Amino acid sequence: MKVARGFQTLAYMILVLGLSAVIAACADGPRVALTAPDGSRRAVIKVEIVDTPSTREFGLMYRKHLDEDAGMLFVFPAPDHLSFWMKNTVIPLDMIFADAHGKIVGTVETAEPFSERPLSVDGDSLYVLEVNGGFSQRHHIHAGDQMKFEGFMPHTQE
Repeated sequence: MKVARGFQTLAYMILVLGLSAVIAACADGPRVALTAPDGSRRAVIKVEIVDTPSTREFGLMYRKHLDEDAGMLFVFPAPDHLSFWMKNTVIPLDMIFADAHGKIVGTVETAEPFSERPLSVDGDSLYVLEVNGGFSQRHHIHAGDQMKFEGFMPHTQE
């Protein structure tokens, strides 16, 4: 009887510890790890996810600040040749384009605030991560690197 109660207590403690770890991981919110082809981490970004037409359209417009370890992840319904502009965007941004597998297909670096010039990379993308201008250069982000999603699975609300 004491042995069975001991196993129940142990099982309960393991369950509580496991749930605590999951809750702690989720407490940090969604993140995107940017990794080199060899798997080494170049950077980890806390992201806001924009996954509807209206939130994607508004993006980071009118924002006056973006933390160095923060960004916005645009999630689209299907891979396509995507183009962005900087209309009403106050801060310079880097745009990191990735395919359906999270492989980075290209970057636009230090996009000019308020510009209405279309910005894109070669190839189709499903995800675009916007971060502070110069981020890609500071963290050596290049085509061929990988986006890894932590704390969420990206999908659209459409």
